[in-house]
Amino acid sequence: MKMPQNNPASLWSAITAAGNLSRILVGFDTKASWGELLQGSVLADRSSDMRGRSVLLAASDQFRASAALIELDGIARRIVLYPPDLSQEHLPYVANTAEADVLVTDRTEIASTDHGIVRTIQCGISVSPTKLERGSQIETEWILLTSGTTGHPKLAVHTLGSLADSAWHKDQASASTVWSTFYDMRRYGGMHIFLHAALTGTSMVLSSAQESTADFLARAGAHGVTHISGTPSHWRRALMSPFADRISPLYIRMSGEIVDQAILNQVQSQYPQAGVAHTFASTEAGVGFYVNDGFMGFPPELLHNNPKVDMKIENDTLKIRSTRAALRYLGTENKFPKDAEGFVDTGDTVELRNGRYYFTGRRDGIINVGGYKVHPEEVEATLNRHPGVAMSMVKAKKSPITGALVIADVVLKSPPSNGNGGSSVATERDILQFCRGELDAHKVPTAINIVPMLTIGESGKLVRRNA
Repeated sequence: MKMPQNNPASLWSAITAAGNLSRILVGFDTKASWGELLQGSVLADRSSDMRGRSVLLAASDQFRASAALIELDGIARRIVLYPPDLSQEHLPYVANTAEADVLVTDRTEIASTDHGIVRTIQCGISVSPTKLERGSQIETEWILLTSGTTGHPKLAVHTLGSLADSAWHKDQASASTVWSTFYDMRRYGGMHIFLHAALTGTSMVLSSAQESTADFLARAGAHGVTHISGTPSHWRRALMSPFADRISPLYIRMSGEIVDQAILNQVQSQYPQAGVAHTFASTEAGVGFYVNDGFMGFPPELLHNNPKVDMKIENDTLKIRSTRAALRYLGTENKFPKDAEGFVDTGDTVELRNGRYYFTGRRDGIINVGGYKVHPEEVEATLNRHPGVAMSMVKAKKSPITGALVIADVVLKSPPSNGNGGSSVATERDILQFCRGELDAHKVPTAINIVPMLTIGESGKLVRRNA
């Protein structure tokens, strides 16, 4: 397996250098080898029309987006990766902020939106052979959109260099490796895995919003996936699926949310043959570090023993400086969270306990209960340790007395058993009693709502809404 160039001129040239062009990229309804992608077009040989332009790429699925990205990188000045879950109401803002002058899409509803882009080019459904001359290559800006829950998305500027810096791991690439991920490749977590496969010439199976978790697991298993990543929420949902045993991975990675000990143990129990790791990464800061010891949190030495990443804890918040970080945000609406020394403020808070750092939550997600701070993630980690709980989400409910109350939506591993199939009060009481034995009084939920499922966004994270 060849090691990719440190600073490839384009994704096209990096894949060429990696070799192994017979390995395949598998989409929901189509597939192609890396070699076919290099020698083909989904843009009807019109990529040269986009030389030096800002392109908004809004393909309907990951395969088409991947093929168009390979075709356009090094030719377009800027490529905006518009994820399918992002509301169309943001399209004019994104187009204007990115100064987009070409729209590439196969989505009729996107093409007909009043987005202000003059030229639209159809993205094909399959790869057609081409004799396109790429000519001189430029460093293209890759724009990844953040997954905020309110307001317009932020447009983070990366390059292939900043994204590819952490994508190569020689111990995770061999002739038999087949990667996959629950993430969409237009989000940072999915892009990281896509680039790893592309830059090492390994096969990859892309997920699809059109299929259920069970169907994706079945398809991934049918293609012999050996390495797979996702958020803890992705994995909790996978473990609840009757098709969880359709995959037999050798390596599992978790990122995107706080990884608690319960999900680490459950995944390792389900897949005892797999190495299980978790990583800290964000769209803005890039990949910070990997944890491979099987425990939640991270040892303090990781702050100082990474030659490519500088990290520090300041005001209980993790800050990262590296060449993997985004360069800036586009537009003037948002200030990029980087200080004068170049450290990116991740907004993730940590706590040192018994010689190990543990993530406690997002700084902007704290629930204020009568002046006491409650991190929803800490309460969720406790709930998820309950033997009957599959997954949970903690949120705030307004209170005229304390300002806010803590409540929780809980998905059970199996329906409550009370003899008549009726109320689940006994289960709720049991869970609350468990919390009282584990948490300070102000952190204990005032109500437990048993729900059939929790909403997971395309970013792979729980969709958090206060009551």
